[in-house]
Amino acid sequence: MTKFSKLALCALVIGASVFTSCSDDDETPAAPEKPSIYARLGGTTMVADPDNAGQMIEQGRLSYRKVVNSTIGLIVADVQNGASGNLGAHFSPVLTEVGAGNTTNLAILVDNLTDFFSFNTGGTNPVNTYSGLNMVDAHNPATNPRMGVKSTNANYDKFEGYVGAAAVANGVPANSELYNDVVAVLESLRAPIVQQ
Repeated sequence: MTKFSKLALCALVIGASVFTSCSDDDETPAAPEKPSIYARLGGTTMVADPDNAGQMIEQGRLSYRKVVNSTIGLIVADVQNGASGNLGAHFSPVLTEVGAGNTTNLAILVDNLTDFFSFNTGGTNPVNTYSGLNMVDAHNPATNPRMGVKSTNANYDKFEGYVGAAAVANGVPANSELYNDVVAVLESLRAPIVQQ
């Protein structure tokens, strides 16, 4: 081998080792992963359950339950006030039962919604499992007798507005990153829920 070839080979080997050994040092560390919505709503921190004396509940689950209960309260108020485009027709089977003093299916609805949102936004505790109907079947009166009618985009817009108002009433600042992330989850469900 000529002197020039040996020098070139040496330079190539040294250069390759320098670039290989330095490449990891130049990389920017990955940004920390953003905590789940469930974690940002309190996560797995155990707190006293205000609705069940002497029992504990995960703060994330309690946060969702409060929002679900507040949303249902807004829907009921809408129905009672006879607002145009109210959501009463969608929940008429459950509301009729509640009017007759039977709250069993309302409690099931609250639990199902709390389970669904908790599970799908980062709740991993065995308590946060959803085993209900898929979103298409759950919102179709032909497959779910507890649903009164199919939803329109206008109905869903109104429902989203109620969830947003309920979230704000329960401590989620309007237009915050957390609020916008909750709205994004709701928007991701529009297609299977809106069926007319």
